[in-house]
Formats: sequence, C-alpha cells, structure tokens
Amino acid sequence: MKKTRNFFRRLRPLAVALATVPLMAHAWTHKPVRIVVPAPAGGTMDVVARILSEAISTEIGQPVIVDNKPGAGGAIGVQALLNAPADGQTIMFMVSNILTEIPLVMKTNFDPVKDVKPVTMVARSTMVLVSSTNLPANDLKGLIGYLKSGKGGPPSFASYSAGTSSQYAGAIFSKKAGLDLQHVPFAGSPPALQNLMGGQVDVMFDGLVTALPMIKAGKLRAYGVGYGTRLPQLPDVPTMAEQGFGEIDFSNWAGAIVSSKMPDATVNQINAVITKVAASPKVREKLIAQNFVPMTSESPEQIAKITHDEYERNAQIVKTYNIQLNQ
Repeated sequence: MKKTRNFFRRLRPLAVALATVPLMAHAWTHKPVRIVVPAPAGGTMDVVARILSEAISTEIGQPVIVDNKPGAGGAIGVQALLNAPADGQTIMFMVSNILTEIPLVMKTNFDPVKDVKPVTMVARSTMVLVSSTNLPANDLKGLIGYLKSGKGGPPSFASYSAGTSSQYAGAIFSKKAGLDLQHVPFAGSPPALQNLMGGQVDVMFDGLVTALPMIKAGKLRAYGVGYGTRLPQLPDVPTMAEQGFGEIDFSNWAGAIVSSKMPDATVNQINAVITKVAASPKVREKLIAQNFVPMTSESPEQIAKITHDEYERNAQIVKTYNIQLNQ
C-alpha cells in the first residue's frame, strides 16, 4: 500500500504539468515559425498576418515572426516560401489574388496550382472606389463626368498591384464608363493611397481595410462598393452594381498557404490550429475592427476548389476585358 501511495504521489506533479500546457498539444511544431507576407508592412496581407501571429504563437507555444517580402506581384514572397524547407517552420499569409488574379496577367516564377497548397481561410476583404476629397465630384455620376471632362489632365487609376482585382475593377470601370483611364500600379496600398491623396492619380479601387481609415479621416471620398452588398461600415455608399456596374464584384479571402511539398498531415495540423485561433472572439473582434469579414475556414481540399473556381472566373474577366499587365 505504501508503494502504491508513493507511485501516485510521483505521478501527481506530472499530471499538474500536463494540465498546464493543453494548448501545446495542438502545435504542429516545437520550433519558431516564420510567416512570410508577400506585401509591405501596413497592407491588407500584413494586417491579417500580424493579427493571427500573436494568437498562433500563444496556441503553439513558440515565437511567430512576420517576414515581409514584397514585390513582383507576390512572387518574391512565394519564392521565399518555396526556398524554405517544407517542415512547418515557414508558412505564408496572403490574400487569394496572389493565386487567382496576378498569375493571369503576370509571368510568375511559381505555379499557383502545383507549387503551393492552400491551408486555411480566416477572412475576406472587399473593395471600394475612392478618390481624394480634393477632386470635385460628390457621387459616381459626377466623378465620371469630371474624368471625361479632362479638366484634371489625362485621367488615371491606381492599383495596389498590377494583375490584382484592384486593376481588374479599374479596367472594367474605365471601359464600362466610356473612359480611357491610364493604369498606374503600385507595390501595395500604402504608396498607392499616398499618391491618390496627393493628386498624382485620380481614382482607385482599394481594399476596405486600408481605405476606410482614410475615408473616416476625410482624406478620401467613397463612390461605390465593389462587392455584392452594401457594407455596414459605409451604409450610405451604394454598390457598384446598384450604379450599373454589376461586373465589379470582388472579394478575396485572406489566409495561409504552404509549399506543395509539405505532407498533408502537417497541412491539416496547421489548418486545425489557425482555424481554432481565428474562431476565437478576440481574433474575430480584431479582424472586424480592421474591416475584414471573418470566415469559418473550409478544409484544405475545399479551399483548393474555391481557389480554382475564383481563378477560372478571373480568367474569363481577363479575356473579356483584355486586361494586360501594363494596361
């Protein structure tokens, strides 16, 4: 009996220790994790990555570092992902245009189907047509009239990267409105918005995440929402479809991808962790505060199908409107 009591006494500290680390059991790795972001700091992808990185770190009990690798339509970041071992120490947070839009008009050094695997979705981002408040137009009709007048010089539109829905929407708007807007691409939303507010370009379809703070600050004016429904953040701004531009309906999912060489078992573990932390009230509140629409993730296989369907839809848009990289 005495030996039995001693045995259970020795087990008690182990049981207490195990009870204090329940989150670590969900970790796919026991080493620090790098999250590659193929965009500059402050943009849509970066915002998502930084919201999730802290929660992931807490969940797996390891440091999680955000590594910005902007440029070449996301290809520099993707190459950094593919150059790293497919062991779970390096993942990428991105917006789906890296896979479903940019490769349609830009030659990339990766295959968006064969080289990477979607892992999880955490949120969707929507777009809004904006201009500087210095531009003398209060609604979409007035904006089109002003751009046609040529009073401000040759009209132009910015995009946050060539080959993205920011360019797609601008090209559709230009053609459907009977305009001849010059496309001016930038490496991310922050520099594009700076030039927009500075008057170097006239209009832009930008993500709500980066545009809304400037709209609220009175530095940008919103003319239309590039999404199927009005947004609660901008209830008085009609959709582009309400104003005769039904084709301008874009939203991209934000989430994680990995190298296609990563074993499915590890991919599913990462999916489980990120899906769990993204569903927490704290993370959802942060996403909503940054003007994302939180999502409940599908499985990696279902996300791959959704991504393929978005790619095919965008391919038809590129063909119909003859969208080119330097258009």
